[in-house]
Amino acid sequence: MLNDCILIVDDEARMRTIIKDFLKTKGYSTLEAEDGEKALEVYEQNKNKITLILLDVMMPKLDGWSVLRQIRQESNIPIIMLTARGEEQDELFGFELGVDEYISKPFSPKILVARVEAILKRTAKKEARDYGGIEINKEGRNVKVDGKIIELSLREYELLIYLIDNADIALSRDKILNNVWNYDYYGDSRTIDSHIKKLRHKLGKKGKYIKTMRGIGYKFEVK
Repeated sequence: MLNDCILIVDDEARMRTIIKDFLKTKGYSTLEAEDGEKALEVYEQNKNKITLILLDVMMPKLDGWSVLRQIRQESNIPIIMLTARGEEQDELFGFELGVDEYISKPFSPKILVARVEAILKRTAKKEARDYGGIEINKEGRNVKVDGKIIELSLREYELLIYLIDNADIALSRDKILNNVWNYDYYGDSRTIDSHIKKLRHKLGKKGKYIKTMRGIGYKFEVK
């Protein structure tokens, strides 16, 4: 797992908090939405970093089925449906629409996390994600630019993943240093500038996605 981000969609704040807390203990980052319309909004804003969606069925404004249909028009991102109903017909309907897993409430948060881990492990093996022509397969640690594999050092790879996982966010050099090099690095933070330069070069024309934020640090932005 490397900064997998889970979108939790449920109209019950208490349920979202319980799920979020259990996921965070396993190292996952999370986003939340309290209804179907908000879910689509959060998804559109963060679809480059969301790796799985936990989606409640019964919600105000737009129900889970409607959200599922819209997302499936453009993405095969793993989706686990959460529902208070456990009828077989509902489950069959969900699978026909493209649900990856179906969990009836009440459920054990530990079991839910185990299902999340299993699905992410399974899908990571067969799916690479594309970020404006930069294709990343985390399971195989492969990076392709316009279909061609590029060779990255471990640190360059981890730096690229961190930038992409935090796309559209201005990241300070100190924050990058602490998250990619970790706290055991005591050198000059300018080493980041050197690695960014090398990474941009290896990415070719896609290197322009790594923006320099003067006085701050860097930001990954596909535009």
